[in-house]
Amino acid sequence: MNKYRTHNCNELKKKDVGSNIFLAGWINKKRDHGNLLFIDLRDNYGITQCIIDKENKNFSDLEKIQLETVIKIDGKVVNRSKETINQDIDTGEIEVVIENFEILGTCKELPLPVFSDQEYAEEIRLKYRFLDLRRKKIHENIILRSKVISFIRNEMTKLGFLEFQTPILTSSSPEGARDFLVPSRLNPGKFYALPQAPQQFKQLIMVSGFDKYFQIAPCFRDEDARADRSPGEFYQLDLEMSFVQQEDVFNVVEKLLVKTFKNFSNKKLLYDKFPKIPYAEAMIKYGSDKPDLRNPLIINDITEIFNREDVSFEIFKKLVKSGSKVRCIVAKNTKDKPRSFFDNIDKWAKDEGASGLAYFTFEKDKNISAKGPIGKFFSHEALQEIMNKTNSKVGDSIFMACGKQHELEKITSLARDKIAKDLNLIDENTFAFCWIVDYPMFERDDVTKKIKFSHNPFSMPQSDLNPKDLKDPLGILAYQYDIVCNGIELSSGAIRNHKPDLMYKLFSIAGYDKQQVDEKFSGMINALSYGAPPHGGIAPGIDRIVMLLANEKNIREVTMFPMNQNAQDLMMNAPSEVNQDQLKELNIYLKTKK
Repeated sequence: MNKYRTHNCNELKKKDVGSNIFLAGWINKKRDHGNLLFIDLRDNYGITQCIIDKENKNFSDLEKIQLETVIKIDGKVVNRSKETINQDIDTGEIEVVIENFEILGTCKELPLPVFSDQEYAEEIRLKYRFLDLRRKKIHENIILRSKVISFIRNEMTKLGFLEFQTPILTSSSPEGARDFLVPSRLNPGKFYALPQAPQQFKQLIMVSGFDKYFQIAPCFRDEDARADRSPGEFYQLDLEMSFVQQEDVFNVVEKLLVKTFKNFSNKKLLYDKFPKIPYAEAMIKYGSDKPDLRNPLIINDITEIFNREDVSFEIFKKLVKSGSKVRCIVAKNTKDKPRSFFDNIDKWAKDEGASGLAYFTFEKDKNISAKGPIGKFFSHEALQEIMNKTNSKVGDSIFMACGKQHELEKITSLARDKIAKDLNLIDENTFAFCWIVDYPMFERDDVTKKIKFSHNPFSMPQSDLNPKDLKDPLGILAYQYDIVCNGIELSSGAIRNHKPDLMYKLFSIAGYDKQQVDEKFSGMINALSYGAPPHGGIAPGIDRIVMLLANEKNIREVTMFPMNQNAQDLMMNAPSEVNQDQLKELNIYLKTKK
């Protein structure tokens, strides 16, 4: 028999009444009622209420003991009185009368409370992460993460995938984010890189003749932190399949995500079969390639309206003549909203760096008219055309922005979310997945004006690059896709370019000659030259999946030992300085800045 415990702290039930038991765990909470002391004992599994009366010789010692001290108790299980039954915990019908106890681990004064999930300063939470992880909510999040990963592994195996591990020490990548570099002791002056993703290795696995691969892969990128991205490292479900088209990848991922989200959440899925939205359409309708489809608001382009002679809103008309676009958002049935509702949205847009949002509300007397600051600038016929174009009705309101395409997409995307939240249109009890497809292969760099890859340079184009494509490379679409849920991008993926000749053509458009491609991507080009199958894949982020399932806004809440915003581990004091002997062994000399 285990000398510390006969049961876990969630196991004792009415059937155990009368039993003598041992329990071990942390003192979660104490309540002193004078003659009776109540102690909530907590372990990984749950909580058991324990009691001791003043007559017991251990009463005064337990009364003084610090919360979070680890103790073993020896006691007897008894029924709780009817009025004290607690249905919120598994052991709520019983309690344990303490006979003896033993301290297994002492505890100093706590820097943050454990029994409460109240907000606490990030610096304290991360420095004392081992205490933070004892708190109920985050403890459950980390357990959820473990269960999700186990479930995904099991489902991937059922789908015929084999799990392989790819190298952690590899070569530096010339594309993507900054690498974390590791000096080589045995090869002085040379460095390994930690993998940003197993991209090239998983393609090489397909070239090696394996058909379906996956792993829960650690990835390392020297990037700044965001709410949905950890600095330093993260984990993804990396998968790749041979002899597949785009639809085959979609079918696997949809089955997996639908099963996972239905298994671990009570929220409803808006779609079991995920909508496919072309990138160009997404940027017009949502202003973003990460649309939240729980939001019913749609953005419409109404630029042409401002070429009409019966529209006299001169500010927008002049901008349109100089090449600007006008896009609008329809807010349904807002005729009874106070002026402050509209003015607040206009002010918000200015705070976001835009020039504001022009607005009016459709009304009808004899003819269609518009109520609002700019309503008078539109004729009845122009208003009717806007209504037809935007599928709006009398009583609806229009919010408009004018500007260059990138600026316009940014503010209308934000405004779409802002208006929906203000009108309480988003169903928080829903998951809405979608695919964004048909990404352009290339884009023009805003600074250099040169053509560069817009997404993944190893993706298959949707054409064989005929002379017409080469004249208009910005029109070339790729078999690239993103999976998005509730406005959060879970992953990018692609059907890979497995043809070396086609790859050379694509890289030449982006300014690389054959020699540069051979030097920078030698392993990949060489492997593809020895009989590569058509293949494709994707890599949904584990951290973001769990973040959605746990209903958390910050990825830190589902990561066991995250870094802070400055990529520092406050608990282990990393990164840290190393001594001169270590540097000498690695043939590294540090030049300190003056």
